[in-house]
Amino acid sequence: MRFATLTRQPDDPLLRIIGQHAADPRPGKIDLGVGVFRDEAGHTPVMTAVKAAEARLLADQASKSYLGPEGDVGFVRALASLVIADAVAKDRIVGLQTPGGTGALRLAAEVLARAGVARIWIGSPSWANHAPLFRLAGVEPAMIPCFDLTTQTFDLDGFLAGLGDAAGGDAVLLHGCCHNPIGIDPDAAGWAAIARHVAERALLPVVDLAYQGLGDGFEVDANGARTILSAVPECLLAYSCDKNFGLYRERTGALFAVSPDAETGAVVLSNLLSLARANWSMPPDHGAAIVRIILEDEGLTAEWRDELETMRQRLASLRAALAAGGRIGTIDLGAVAHGKGMFATLPLSPAQVEWLRDRHAIYMAGSGRINIAGFNTAAVATFHDALRDMVANGVV
Repeated sequence: MRFATLTRQPDDPLLRIIGQHAADPRPGKIDLGVGVFRDEAGHTPVMTAVKAAEARLLADQASKSYLGPEGDVGFVRALASLVIADAVAKDRIVGLQTPGGTGALRLAAEVLARAGVARIWIGSPSWANHAPLFRLAGVEPAMIPCFDLTTQTFDLDGFLAGLGDAAGGDAVLLHGCCHNPIGIDPDAAGWAAIARHVAERALLPVVDLAYQGLGDGFEVDANGARTILSAVPECLLAYSCDKNFGLYRERTGALFAVSPDAETGAVVLSNLLSLARANWSMPPDHGAAIVRIILEDEGLTAEWRDELETMRQRLASLRAALAAGGRIGTIDLGAVAHGKGMFATLPLSPAQVEWLRDRHAIYMAGSGRINIAGFNTAAVATFHDALRDMVANGVV
């Protein structure tokens, strides 16, 4: 009876929030937990360019036969050209399709473990799945506190000082843009300083680029990743198309590896393919085929970029509206204006988060992380009022 030796694992906190919100009968409830884009009506729409690509795929796809473990090669090639561009020579880049950005990160973790990397340094707080994902693959996470929630700022000096304890050959995880869960990114000078530090200490960077186009714009959002890629001989870049193409349930991602030369790259790719084969055998194709069709067609690419820019502007507008609430008690909402993308983390205690949920039907992670896209215009004002009520009631 081997199953009897297992112990029950705690429920995922975010999944618990989803269930609680769904079961709440109160009108006007607000879901700030789930990390998906929503329009003003609260819907997560399918992008028009995606619908057009799907129609073309339905008409033209001649087979549902397996792909190889590398996935849709055209998708990988088009994405590399778009994202990495000229940051490094093409012959130094290899890549393959993965089931979402999470699949790319897991594959990155496994190839790091196979290469003998024992530790990865991560700025804290980070996406809740980062540390367990690497730990379960055999790469121990080392956390570096480097964010001030009160001022909504990134402590570059603290992060670099934390990396001072890293040994040559360790890995370091970097959010490419629109940091999850804080929403605060290094500026151009900060990225350059990180790149120099990583190169000088011979660290292997793993760039998680999951929100390109939702921060300062598609090209600008790639600058941090490109700065890192151009500074080091070796790098891994995990990419997700879930947010910027709206392909959440299609789980569409890719992992790219930059190596010193083409010969080393071929060895790296052979290891990535063998690990992918043992994990998921062949990746699902639908989402990758959609992205490939869009990127191979100038008209669809332009349409997609326009839609993505509309999404970006909506997030920026909601963030500005939230920040307009100013200081409420000890919470300076104005500082949220410093951030980019879908997420911010407010300096709220678990007790305050619970009170907002029970009293005002406002759902968010216990850490205070909120999804900016969970608001609509009216909900921002409701949230301001709820915070004032919380302060007036002395909830701490």
